[in-house]
Amino acid sequence: METRVKLLLLLALAILLRLPFLNTPIQGDDHIYLTEAEHALIDPLHPNNLKYVFIGEEVDLRGHPHPPGNAWVLAGLLLVFGDVKEVPFHAAYIVFSLTAVWAMWRIASRFTGRPVWATLLFIAVPAFLVNGNSLESDLPFLAFWLASIALFTRGASLQACACMIAASMFAYQAVFLIPILGVYTWIYHRKSRRHWLLLLTPFLTIAAWQIFTRLTTGEAPAGKLAGYLVSYGFLKTALAGALMLLIHFWFIVFPALVPFAAVAAWRRRREPDTVFLLAWIGLFLACGLPVFFAGSARYLLPIAAPVAILASRLQPKWLAPAFAAQLVLGLGLAAANYQHWDGYRRFAGTLAQPPGHRIWVDNDWGLRYYLEARGALPAQKGRLVRPGDVIVTSELGSSVRYTVPLAPVADVTIQPSIPLRLIGLESHSGYSTVSKGFWPFGISSGPADRVHARRVLERHPTLEYVTPKAADQIVSGIDPSDGWTSQTGVIALKEPATPKKLRVEIYVPGNAKARHITLLLDGREIASYTIPGPGPQTIESAEPLRGGALEIRVDRTFRVPPDQRDLGVVLIGAGFP
Repeated sequence: METRVKLLLLLALAILLRLPFLNTPIQGDDHIYLTEAEHALIDPLHPNNLKYVFIGEEVDLRGHPHPPGNAWVLAGLLLVFGDVKEVPFHAAYIVFSLTAVWAMWRIASRFTGRPVWATLLFIAVPAFLVNGNSLESDLPFLAFWLASIALFTRGASLQACACMIAASMFAYQAVFLIPILGVYTWIYHRKSRRHWLLLLTPFLTIAAWQIFTRLTTGEAPAGKLAGYLVSYGFLKTALAGALMLLIHFWFIVFPALVPFAAVAAWRRRREPDTVFLLAWIGLFLACGLPVFFAGSARYLLPIAAPVAILASRLQPKWLAPAFAAQLVLGLGLAAANYQHWDGYRRFAGTLAQPPGHRIWVDNDWGLRYYLEARGALPAQKGRLVRPGDVIVTSELGSSVRYTVPLAPVADVTIQPSIPLRLIGLESHSGYSTVSKGFWPFGISSGPADRVHARRVLERHPTLEYVTPKAADQIVSGIDPSDGWTSQTGVIALKEPATPKKLRVEIYVPGNAKARHITLLLDGREIASYTIPGPGPQTIESAEPLRGGALEIRVDRTFRVPPDQRDLGVVLIGAGFP
């Protein structure tokens, strides 16, 4: 009876810590999962079989690094509530927090004499407090991951199998359960065929999903994902991401506890329970460090349990202040995170849709969600915008470069009042991604982001012949900084008073893949040119012409990671000389 009361109190604490954040805005990658969920209402078996604009380019969501488990949960909530509603959605997701706490309690009761302290340390993990307030897959995956281990170590095979299947449909890293639980089986049940066979569950689940998607849509998600990892150069940041994860490891529990917990574990290194807990941590890091390229703190949630259990073996006089300090830090980060995303929600609520024109949002986070909910469209590289349209950009997270003349409409600085930052313009925090810095979190009172809304003005070309430096006459697809074109580049030219021959001068580097160029003037093809080889090239129209919109198309592009641009040829100059 006393044990049940303790567990109920821990579950009550978890609920209490979630209640202040029920109205947390849509944030981070929530928008991607919600997009999949909406598609699941149309095609339940293929939630990720659709196109999505990501960092300004159209991608195939079959290449999303998560299976569709979270999309199905959100689709169910959409069916119940009819639309995205922050409070009931987050209230529903508390179930995953409670499941994780229950599983943590069961595991801690098996591996430590202080399950209450172990569970308290787990609840106070900053990533649990922060990322448990999102609609991403982290908490659902963590819940089924821990439930799988709790049930497996208790001998509940059928329930453990069901949880492994569920975990595998929320995150591909569920396959890490195989070596981790393999160690447990080797230590305690090495002669049990049932335990060994059960370990195949994550692999078989993910393989079945890949095969099903390949047979029913024409391509396996793993193939798409691998292609994007290479083309976007994500794997190039794997070393930095691994370093960032090692930094985050020190903040799973209060950092001062880590060396003492390590010493205590070393002293008990021959005990089977300690061997398993250390293997759980070591194997997860060994499997995860090479692939978790962003280095986000949330990636380490699956090892928060063994770290907390090992730390719980220390004296309570150390654990109490460490728990309190970590709880204050985690809640502070969660509050700062709330204020950051709420700034986007508030800004979107004040921006009116221009009559007869579009709002284009150059952002992939909550700002995009709230503006799209009001009729905006995602900004895309190479897409033309019309005078009168409004472009919304974020200094923290924009991907599309515009060269059109713009006039200010609105500006806002997103500046949480709490001097902690998960991500920000001045904080160098790598909490969410190592691309922003190597601090585990930021201590700053500076702005987290600045958001700008700009109206597109009429373009009035003044030059008949332009170079890339004439950025105000480059419409799209040509980078003014170095002249590289994408697959299609558009230039606005001043129409000559009398017809002239049009000339385009380019340079073709040795690594360029383009072999054919087509020129169009005001939508009419006026020249077609086959590239004989690398070096400077000149293309000229056969007859004098007049016109204002020059389009340069190449047949092939390439990428040089980590540069995410699609590169065609280098433009030197174009127009009517």
